[in-house]
Amino acid sequence: MLSDLEVLVEAMQGAEGKFLVVVTGAGISLASGIPTFRGQDKDAVWGRDVTELGTFRFFQEDPAGSWRWYIDRFDKVFQARPNPAHCALVELDAWHTKRNGPFLLVTQNIDTLHEQAGARNHVKVHGSADRVRCPVEGCSNGAPLGSLRRVESDLSAFRRDPTASNLPRCPACGAILRQHVLWFDETYDSHADYQWDRVCEAAEQGDVFLFVGTSFSVGVTELLVQSALARRRSVFSVDPHAPPMVRDIVALRTPAEILLPARLPARSLRGLQESVTERSLGTRYDRRTKERCHPWSGRRSCRLSSRCNRPSGRHAYCRRW
Repeated sequence: MLSDLEVLVEAMQGAEGKFLVVVTGAGISLASGIPTFRGQDKDAVWGRDVTELGTFRFFQEDPAGSWRWYIDRFDKVFQARPNPAHCALVELDAWHTKRNGPFLLVTQNIDTLHEQAGARNHVKVHGSADRVRCPVEGCSNGAPLGSLRRVESDLSAFRRDPTASNLPRCPACGAILRQHVLWFDETYDSHADYQWDRVCEAAEQGDVFLFVGTSFSVGVTELLVQSALARRRSVFSVDPHAPPMVRDIVALRTPAEILLPARLPARSLRGLQESVTERSLGTRYDRRTKERCHPWSGRRSCRLSSRCNRPSGRHAYCRRW
């Protein structure tokens, strides 16, 4: 039986020239110290708080209460840094694009870890914690196009005295600002920044789908999974706590920060691809000389090292890793 790493590398190798869609959920940021929403970790947000807190209705009823809840959570978000899984996906994007394959990262996360890691081709379908916006639709700082950088809003007075009178207000119309996130009583097409059109295009045209750290509990994952399976496309899920998978989804239970290759800048997905491929062929790769010793090369002896003088057709390894 192939290991999770071998399954993943084989899938990525076979995706050359194909549209690769990667979908990340809260599970990918768990190793960075950000609790998941519906996951199995003990600090899962929605394990303690009812989903009505994340609604526009709650914001209208109690704007100060809504802001207090988000400030408590976002303080953890802004302190977090990308973990190896975020960096690996940046490497995967670059590697896949060089192989003439379209790539899109769709994240359900509102943190900025993908951006910090260097993500380029990505969609933040649930909004972003580092921005706020006016709740008045049509305002230049509100839906469907407007938003403001969060750092431009002074929250010092509200932190000292968390009342509605101290909340930051829209510089254009004076309304109390809201989070620039998709709430449970809103729709994906409510703001241009969610890029819902790109997500729908990926659902219709994607060839290989890789889900990382998602519980498959929201509309975007349902759309992508159902579309992929209906079109008989390859679907993989990387998550040690994922719910039972349907038959046609390949479940990889190794944590993303361990499984996803490229944990170090010098160790790219290509390097892992070569190591897995060459092991299956009975070859080894010398990192210093960048050359291979293949058992079927016809050479009388290994050309990589004077310490390895056995006939190349009789051995599988020319050097220890």
